[in-house]
Amino acid sequence: MYSDDTLAEVNKIYSLTPFFELSSDPLCIAGFDGYFKKVNPALCKLLGYSDRELLDQPINSFIHPDDRILTEKHRENIRNGKPLLNFENRYLSKDGKTVWLSWTSMPVHDHKLVYAIAKNITHIKQHESERNQLLSEVTKANQRLKQLNYTTAHDLRSPVSNLLAVFSLMDTDHIKDPETLEFIRILKTASQNLKQTLDQYVDHLQSDDMLHIKKEKLNLNDVLNKVTESLSSLLKDAKASIITNFETFDTVNFSQNYLESIFLNLITNSVKYAHPDRDPEITLTTQVVDGKHQLIYSDNGQGFDSEDNQDKVFGLHQKFHDHEDSKGIGLYLVYNHMTNLGGHISVISEVDRGTTFTLTFGD
Repeated sequence: MYSDDTLAEVNKIYSLTPFFELSSDPLCIAGFDGYFKKVNPALCKLLGYSDRELLDQPINSFIHPDDRILTEKHRENIRNGKPLLNFENRYLSKDGKTVWLSWTSMPVHDHKLVYAIAKNITHIKQHESERNQLLSEVTKANQRLKQLNYTTAHDLRSPVSNLLAVFSLMDTDHIKDPETLEFIRILKTASQNLKQTLDQYVDHLQSDDMLHIKKEKLNLNDVLNKVTESLSSLLKDAKASIITNFETFDTVNFSQNYLESIFLNLITNSVKYAHPDRDPEITLTTQVVDGKHQLIYSDNGQGFDSEDNQDKVFGLHQKFHDHEDSKGIGLYLVYNHMTNLGGHISVISEVDRGTTFTLTFGD
């Protein structure tokens, strides 16, 4: 055991003053009376006051007015012997700037003192504020977009319903030309599919459940056939052929609306950007790689340099050809349909060689 004299000498040699003076974190000793008793240079520098200025005024005079009541409540807990851990409040610097501090304070009741260390978290709070502002703006933008989608889908249903009403009034018994009858059948089917799609979109928007898209077991052939039937005239005029091989797997757990939209956008793109020297040929196959179910979609169209445009392919309004109908929205929708349901999509394409998309489905 050390004697009292020895302990005093040890404390003198191994003084804690350098830790207090050299620490980059604000340190202080405060009294139960609400005044600083000792402050280190880091706290003085952060707040812009001299140590004398900090010691001569009540601590409350440096605290942000909106935080004084809350701080006093926690200060009372400290006076009752309860440590204060990670307590955040705001101080005002000498030049009027707000400084956020996170305090860890330990009371020494016998001496009516509080030993405290603080972390400057002003930059964290600024980032939080910026993030919250951004989230608020995104939420408002999504709400406006949702309202626009609802209004558009809702307003389109009326003319589509009127078009279907015309078909119901049409007496086709007097039409003898087979080609005309086929055109009427195609138009009627396309109108019915359009109305069904619009109804589903409106139902989803009204349910306010767009973040919880319904997934169901879908047959790839059934969904593809529904889409190609609605595009039959387009495919026929373009002399496009579609070859499928779903032997590896022919069903996926996915949203029907999303899958129809994916097929619709990919197929119409293949026709829109068909190579001028050959008829469009589209191939769809399935495979399983590392336990992941993948749908491979390929065409023999114009293609583009995917290596130089990897960061742009699925961006909004990104276009790689000067087609008059190109809006740069289709692949953006396809990408979001896949990723929103836990999947992934990648692309490999070469100029004049066509394009291949690999759609990897989530669990």
